[in-house]
Amino acid sequence: MADLALSAAAVSKRYGAVAALDEATLTVARGECVALVGESGSGKTTLLRAFNALTSVDSGTVEVGGRDITGLDAVAVRRSLGYVPQDGGLLPHWTVARNVALVPWLLGRPDPGGDADEAMRQVGLEPSRFAARWPHELSGGQRQRVAFARALAAGAGTLLLDEPFGALDAITRGDLQAMFLDLRRASGLSALLVTHDLHEAGLVADRVAVMHQGRIAQTGRLDALVSRPATPYVADLLVRTRLRRGTVA
Repeated sequence: MADLALSAAAVSKRYGAVAALDEATLTVARGECVALVGESGSGKTTLLRAFNALTSVDSGTVEVGGRDITGLDAVAVRRSLGYVPQDGGLLPHWTVARNVALVPWLLGRPDPGGDADEAMRQVGLEPSRFAARWPHELSGGQRQRVAFARALAAGAGTLLLDEPFGALDAITRGDLQAMFLDLRRASGLSALLVTHDLHEAGLVADRVAVMHQGRIAQTGRLDALVSRPATPYVADLLVRTRLRRGTVA
């Protein structure tokens, strides 16, 4: 559908006897942020990698920007999306400016350096202060800001975020979450955020999708999940994260 940034319909993926995805279905509308939560091994990262054409699925349909990515060039799919991993994924032997300009340069944009400068400003990094620095000279929060800038530099309207705040201390994490909210308000970005933290999901996302054993167990606003958990697993997850005491509605 043209109004969807991302769509997975009945997607399955097996690794031998293990079903990483079991007819998982999820959509992200344009301008929407969906947080994908669940325990380790629930299939969150596999689903994210399917959208980024890093994992081929066994069955089902994966669409990016309304286009079925089956048969499309995987590299082109990846360059059409912004991607921020937990560790930033910066190239240590490249300066900040070169890291941020990577995708615009690969795409043959006329001014990758200018694109990089603008993206750095969007995430609160003044190019005159940070462009010539090396990743090892940055704090953890600064490295993640650079990773966000790299994801934004090519003008991708959709971001895939794999626990981008997870390795940061509480204060820095709060600052980066606020930056992300500001980016969304300013530019209408679409995003799929993988996180273990339901509190974070409720703070930065429009909807929360709970994943369990390769399936989407429930999707909705966090307050709706708290008031009406759809399955015993969702109810138990909310209890364990101290968001709810109760049973399935």
